[in-house]
Amino acid sequence: MGIIKFVKKICVQTAVYWGNPVNDGYGGKTYDEPREIKCRWEDKIRDIRIEGGRELVAKAEILVTESLSYEGWVCLATLQELEDPDNNYKVPSNPKEVNGAYLIVAFDKIPLIKSTSEFVQKVTLGYGNLS
Repeated sequence: MGIIKFVKKICVQTAVYWGNPVNDGYGGKTYDEPREIKCRWEDKIRDIRIEGGRELVAKAEILVTESLSYEGWVCLATLQELEDPDNNYKVPSNPKEVNGAYLIVAFDKIPLIKSTSEFVQKVTLGYGNLS
């Protein structure tokens, strides 16, 4: 079994992803509509150093089957779990309003040997703000 097939096979958990962060001009960001992705979530609390030498606390590392945006957000849940049908409540477009959503603070995109188009992708999720 190839590594990509293996990664897809073990990515059985569902997460909600807010991607494509864009500055809103008021010190915040806007995101694409939240959507579900498949992942393998591993809780792993540790200190990491990000670009510029700043230190952050990482909450988890996840394997994913697609590229995710740096400074996007991920929550281990389904869209349905984040909705409240009794109050006609939809999933917030701002992930900072979602309990359990974490910021993408680092990612690794590792090409397969002898490939320029297939990658194994690992994302590090953390607390806080990168600004």
